[in-house]
Amino acid sequence: MTARIIDGKQSAQKLREKIAINVEKLKKDHGITPGLAVILVGEDPASQVYVSNKKKTALGMGMNSFEFKMSENTSEEELVAKIEELNNDPQIHGILVQLPLPKHIDTNKIIYTVDPQKDVDGFHIINTGKLAIGQVTGEHKAIIPCTPLGCLHLIKETIGENLKGKKALVIGSSNIVGKPLARLLGTEKCTVTVANSNTL
Repeated sequence: MTARIIDGKQSAQKLREKIAINVEKLKKDHGITPGLAVILVGEDPASQVYVSNKKKTALGMGMNSFEFKMSENTSEEELVAKIEELNNDPQIHGILVQLPLPKHIDTNKIIYTVDPQKDVDGFHIINTGKLAIGQVTGEHKAIIPCTPLGCLHLIKETIGENLKGKKALVIGSSNIVGKPLARLLGTEKCTVTVANSNTL
């Protein structure tokens, strides 16, 4: 089999253009501008870059972007209160809490505080549970983490929409990428093998 180079940047640009069209249609037909809220706790340099890029991308597609920077010593209670405020804000349709969080904050508690319907990362137990049972279509479908969903998008764009019967090897079994990608490929009727750091 001849190796093929996948142009991820070109694919991402096409996807952003498609989303921008849908955002404009949403504004025109329903008077709704999607709003993304990003919370950054602390001064982690990599996290600051990620948050900046997310804001730039959202604005570039015609969405509203709301950025909330909180100090390193923000308490868990303060962070929970901010998330609950955003859960109840009708201008906010998606909430993203940038990880990692400072050590004194319980990451799982924060993830589970986000409204599952606004859980952009797809980390809430309700969304991971829906994905685990293959509930990826329909009105009550799971919100899927972006990296595995992006991988599936690139796979389909490269070899076609129908993945039934394909054999897939997922290297890595993290909760953020490996496990959800394996579940996604399983819902596409692939035969999936998962390898991890202990695989011989």
